[in-house]
Amino acid sequence: MKNFTNFSLFLYTDILFGKDTENEASKMIRKHGGTRVMLVCGGGSVKKSGLFDTVTKTLKDDGLYFIEFGGVQPNPRRSLVEKGIKIAQNEKIDFLLALGGGSVIDTAKVIALALANNGGYWEFFNGVEAKKMAPVGTIHTIAAAGSEASISAVIVDDLNTNFKKSLNWACCRPVFAIMNPELTYSVSAYQTGAGAADIFAHTVMRYFTQPFSALGDEYCEATLRTVVKYGPKAIACPNDYEARAELMLAGSFSHNDLTCIGRDGPRGGEHGLESQLSGHYNTAHGAGLSVVMPAWLQYAADHGDADHVARIARFGEKVFGADADFFDVKATADEGLRRFRAWIKSIGMPLTLAELGVPKGDLGAVIDRCLGAWGGGPIPGFMPLGREAVTAIFTSVVE
Repeated sequence: MKNFTNFSLFLYTDILFGKDTENEASKMIRKHGGTRVMLVCGGGSVKKSGLFDTVTKTLKDDGLYFIEFGGVQPNPRRSLVEKGIKIAQNEKIDFLLALGGGSVIDTAKVIALALANNGGYWEFFNGVEAKKMAPVGTIHTIAAAGSEASISAVIVDDLNTNFKKSLNWACCRPVFAIMNPELTYSVSAYQTGAGAADIFAHTVMRYFTQPFSALGDEYCEATLRTVVKYGPKAIACPNDYEARAELMLAGSFSHNDLTCIGRDGPRGGEHGLESQLSGHYNTAHGAGLSVVMPAWLQYAADHGDADHVARIARFGEKVFGADADFFDVKATADEGLRRFRAWIKSIGMPLTLAELGVPKGDLGAVIDRCLGAWGGGPIPGFMPLGREAVTAIFTSVVE
């Protein structure tokens, strides 16, 4: 096994957590240098909830100039980003405040990248390191993507390839994240489940990355158990503040890289399998992850080496309480994955492509798109996934 790796970690997002914290939006923008603000939002839910009015009142009362940029969809589009860039440049915007979920935050990040780099941004999705971004603040309304504290952004290239593209650069963390769990009360049961699966996946992608770190493992396992416990509670009782608060914190800390310490990652493999599903079929990212995660881990348990099987067995024991059988580690791994699938069903998420809404006849195209996004494969991660592996994984969850 590899040794504990060197790492650097700079968690500079200023977090303001708790009830009514959205009232501090103007103060936080001023604190981080904003004077001309673009409010980035989606299809109207932030207006129905009253959040938009609350925030704009704080800006007006403080004399801050702001404009609204709406229309962000789930699986955000590059075409809308381009429109936002032009408006932001014309309006001399120097701060972006994202009101909504991960798609809204990612859209704001990409516009902010362009503002800081003379309009350029697409090169940063293709390997060129981004070193600066205009400041972005967030008030998120769903516990899911974790983009409010991460270095990541994801965009669907609807102008060219239709591939879902991602970037991960240190400058892309928001400067502040306002977190009020009450803002997630109105999230539907389905989207709460999809969000819980998304949080789970962001932790899994780090947990299944070598070399393994004792402290990092404990952080991951605690985060995973938190999601397992509180995801169903939030669905059963949407106004349970404790459940919503725990999920909101888990969402942010699952993706801020704290759980990466000592690892060469994150890598995992589940996102490489899923991204083109949600990008092409416009499904919830968490729902697609629910389909591929257990199938991917089952493939690794069935075809991986002893270290792969032992890791999955530990996951089953530590996260889902599977009894450790030291004489049959594979049985422990299989039982853990059985319990994983049962939990996914308990939060209303799909386990097959058919449940996700992917036609059976599209299987070949799904495989081709998945590998095509990686230049033909293999997909890197916990174990490399070439065409044979990807075909086996997707075939196992057709229906």
